[in-house]
Amino acid sequence: MKADPSHSDADLIARIADGDRLAMQVLFSRHHVRVYRFVLRIVGSQTVAEDLIGEVFLDVWRQADRFEGRSAVSTWLLAIARFKALSAVRRRSDEALDDEAAAAIEDPSDDPEIAMQKKDKGAVLRQCLQSLSPEHREIIDLVYYHEKSVEEVASIVGIPENTVKTRMFYARKKLGELLKAAGVERGWP
Repeated sequence: MKADPSHSDADLIARIADGDRLAMQVLFSRHHVRVYRFVLRIVGSQTVAEDLIGEVFLDVWRQADRFEGRSAVSTWLLAIARFKALSAVRRRSDEALDDEAAAAIEDPSDDPEIAMQKKDKGAVLRQCLQSLSPEHREIIDLVYYHEKSVEEVASIVGIPENTVKTRMFYARKKLGELLKAAGVERGWP
């Protein structure tokens, strides 16, 4: 089968439901990077994101027969990934901060390397994105980085389409304010 683009994701899911390991490999190779980046933006830890990717695709293997085709396969994957990532974030926030972890927290003052990164517009944008609320950051991530439609985002996040539109409006407004405060005006290259 190889990574033949003529096989749609829905075809691959049907084959996975029948136990086709090669179809699972093809689906994984198509989507693992995108899903990993999405999860990484939520959890903020490469190790946790890598673990969750394994869990996401294990769920796909186990639940492929439950895929109803009401959304794109990529939307279904991101919805599974989002649920797992948010669960991991909740578990982490419930853990007590011990003395060793507290000592490992870095001093927030800028060192020379950070000062140079702040001059980089890409770094400024990433920093501004991190300053958004998790709800706004998630909407921006899905719409602009994963190129999902408002309808697909509503399906992934589990909120009405109008709420997605409202969050997008306020997220872009807040991002514009943050960029302006950071010295980045319109005319972004």
